[in-house]
Amino acid sequence: MISELIEKSRSYFPHLKNGIIYFNHASTAPINTLMKNRIDEFLKERSDYALDDYWAFKAVADETKSMLGKMINCSGERIAFLDNTTNGIIWLAQGIDWKSGDRIILNDVEFPANVYPFLQLKEKGVEIDFIKSSHGIVTAEEIIDAIKPETKLISISFVQFLSGYRIDLEKIGRVCKEKKIIFSVDSIQGLGAIRLDVEKFNIDFLANGTQKWMLGLQGLAFIYVRKELQDKMKSAPIGWLAVKDAWNLLNFDLTTKETGERFQPGTLNNLGIYAFNSSMKLFKEFGFDEIEKRILSNSKYFIEELAKIGYKSPLVSFPEMHLSGIVSFRSQDAQKIFDILSQKKIVCSLREGYIRFAPHFYNTKQDIDYVVDALKSI
Repeated sequence: MISELIEKSRSYFPHLKNGIIYFNHASTAPINTLMKNRIDEFLKERSDYALDDYWAFKAVADETKSMLGKMINCSGERIAFLDNTTNGIIWLAQGIDWKSGDRIILNDVEFPANVYPFLQLKEKGVEIDFIKSSHGIVTAEEIIDAIKPETKLISISFVQFLSGYRIDLEKIGRVCKEKKIIFSVDSIQGLGAIRLDVEKFNIDFLANGTQKWMLGLQGLAFIYVRKELQDKMKSAPIGWLAVKDAWNLLNFDLTTKETGERFQPGTLNNLGIYAFNSSMKLFKEFGFDEIEKRILSNSKYFIEELAKIGYKSPLVSFPEMHLSGIVSFRSQDAQKIFDILSQKKIVCSLREGYIRFAPHFYNTKQDIDYVVDALKSI
C-alpha cells in the first residue's frame, strides 16, 4: 500500500499520469506542480503589478537560504546563489592563494565540473594527484592515504555520478581539519536525496546545482563557504553586490561583505530562486530524514531485484552508508537496453557504458518492479 503522504507527493508530478517512469533525477528533475504554480504567480506579479520588486525577491532568497541552511546545518548567511556547480568550483579554485608546489587530490571518476577548474591551476605550478578507482569506486581511506605534506586541498563528490557510491565525508573531513587541508565537496549527486552536515563533516566549501535531486530549475546553484575559508579568499573576483555598501552606488569601496553574499557578483536568477523556494518547501513538508529513508529503501530494493535477474550494481555488496539514490550497472548491451527502456517510457541515463537509474522519494517499489519486469524481457 502507498501511504497517503507518498500519494500526495505523487500528485505533484504530472508525468506520472502519462505513464512515464522517471528515474533520471541524477540528470534533471521534472518540474513539479508546486514549482510550476509559483512560476506562473511570479510571471503574473511581474507583468501585472509588482513590476520591479527587488526587496520582495530578497526576502524570498533569504528564506530559501535559511531552508538550505537547515538542510546542511549552517546559517543561511554562509550560502550564496550562483548559476551552476562548475562556476562555484571555479570561484574556489581561483580564489585561493596558491603557491608553486601546492597539491590537490582528485580522482579518476570525478565528473568534469570537479576537475577542470583545478587542472587549470597547473599554470600556477599546482600539482594534481589523481587517485585511481577500482570498479568505479574511490574510498575515503584511499583519499586519506594519498595525502602528502604539500596537499592543500581535497575535492570530492559526495556521491559518484556513475556508480552511486557515497563516500565517507566525515572520515575525510576529520583528517582535513587535523592537517589544515581545505575540504571541498561537490554535493550535486547526493543532496536532496541524502542528508549532509557541513559542521559534522568539517566541510569548508560545497557547491550544488539545484536541477537534480533538489527538484529545482537549471541555471541555479548555491555554494556554502566556511567563514574561515572566506577570509582567506581575498583574490576571488568581486562583483558590485559583493561589497558591504553596495547600494551606495558611487562610493567605490572594495570592502567586501562578511556573509556568503560576498560571492554573489550581481543580478541573480530571480525566477529560478522563486521556483526553488517552492521545491524547498516540498522537502520541508515531507521531511529531510523521511525522504532519505525512502530513497535508501528504494535503492536497496532496486539493487537486490536487479541482481536477481543478472544485472549487478557496483554497490551490491556495500552497506547502506555507501548507498545513495543512484542505482546503476554496466553492460555491453547498454545502448540496446537504454533504447528499449526509452520505448517503454522508462527514463534513465546512459553514461560511459552504465545504465543509470535515479528514482526519488515519490517513486515507489511498484515503479521499480515495472522497470525490473521490462529488463527481464530484454
